Amino acid sequence: MLPRIPGAARPLAEPPPGSALEPVMGEPGLPVIGQTLGFMRQGPALSLSQHRRFGPVSWANVFGMRMVLALGPEAAQVVLVNKDKAYSQSGWEWFIGPFFKRGLMLLDGEEHHLHRRIMQEAFTRPRLESYLLQLGELIDEQVPRWPADEPFLIFPAIKRLSLDIATSVFMGARRTEETERVAEAFEDCVRAGLALVRFPVPGLRWHRGLRSRRVLETYFRDRIPEKRASDDEDLFAALCHVETDEGQSFGDDDIVNHMIFLMMAAHDTSTITATAACYFLAKHPEWQERCRAESQALGDLAADRPIDLPGTEKLESLDLVFNEAMRLVTPVPGMARRTVRDTDLLGHHVPAGTMVTVSTWASHLLPELWSDPETFDPARFDEPRREDKQHRFANLAFGGGVHKCIGMHFGRAEVKAFLHRLLLGFRIEVPADYEVSWDMTSLPTPADGLPVVLRPLDDQSTPDPTRGTP
Repeated sequence: MLPRIPGAARPLAEPPPGSALEPVMGEPGLPVIGQTLGFMRQGPALSLSQHRRFGPVSWANVFGMRMVLALGPEAAQVVLVNKDKAYSQSGWEWFIGPFFKRGLMLLDGEEHHLHRRIMQEAFTRPRLESYLLQLGELIDEQVPRWPADEPFLIFPAIKRLSLDIATSVFMGARRTEETERVAEAFEDCVRAGLALVRFPVPGLRWHRGLRSRRVLETYFRDRIPEKRASDDEDLFAALCHVETDEGQSFGDDDIVNHMIFLMMAAHDTSTITATAACYFLAKHPEWQERCRAESQALGDLAADRPIDLPGTEKLESLDLVFNEAMRLVTPVPGMARRTVRDTDLLGHHVPAGTMVTVSTWASHLLPELWSDPETFDPARFDEPRREDKQHRFANLAFGGGVHKCIGMHFGRAEVKAFLHRLLLGFRIEVPADYEVSWDMTSLPTPADGLPVVLRPLDDQSTPDPTRGTP
């Protein structure tokens, strides 16, 4: 648990005279840096500590600014539904704007509605079915070749696979020296978002991110004419070709911006969720065996060819594991907004120009909402319990409101297709006393790469959760 940083509670701002609203309360933390280190190192612990002291709406001094933390389904609903149009996506600008500018997540209002409507044509079910067949071939090609019966860092392997999938399905390319440089550029842009030094000092995160953004722009812009002329089935081609019934389509700048953003969103979130699921399945062999049995029950489909979209939808236990992995390790720990006018957040006065973060990961750990919230318990998402149905905004893994993740069905199918193939070939093991440590200086990743041992299923020895890496 994050220790409380000493300091007297203070109001964010006094409500206007005569107002019935309460001030948002919080505390500044340490001089200059405030609670930034706790925010970066302890993940949801800072938000949960604030919630215990101040309730669902509080503020903390983070990254040199006073940031309002909106925690819990009621606060999330107000911010994400945004009925009074007080909360702008410009909150993301501070974090990722220079690197993922004009991505779908950064647009507001009618412009967002238009771009989302066009982009939705690239995520129709026929296109998803095509994407899944493409990624299934890569999964079936790579996963069976992973080393068995020896310590193996599964996080970098999943990340490599996820990048190959994004390169193939989204860009229509295979791994080359050039796409390797593109992958490195994406990594630089993601890590730059939480840089402490936010101006271009050579060698530091911010400088690398800006340089890498230019690499990505050049890569995609140079290939647009070829993609427009092609009949390829990747996402890049889809964005070049999609057109609404009214004739609306994307220009070159839009395609470049959306491709850069979608590539980042696709491979990072899928990698984190797949890694977390592997960890929890290794720690809970009973759930691993239950999921494996469902995959084996698909019969010939499981052995002869990559799983298709309808096949992933039959894997109900993996669906529960997927949901629980995203709850316990939420890939996007918070969603940023900025107020464009004074507003009322659950009876609290939030002035215009305030950064507001919906604390998604911390909301998934609230004991008043989730039973024994730190425990891996996928059955909480199954009938009759359905803890996620207590409130429309209880489960925030894919966001909510009009900005809910447009690729959520693709991401779910991708992770389930990967886990399906992995479970058909291997038993995942870690020592019984192993506990993963999540590095949260960017998005949550295992600090040690998550060492596991993959035991081939033709090894008929009895599963032993104490076996694994030293």
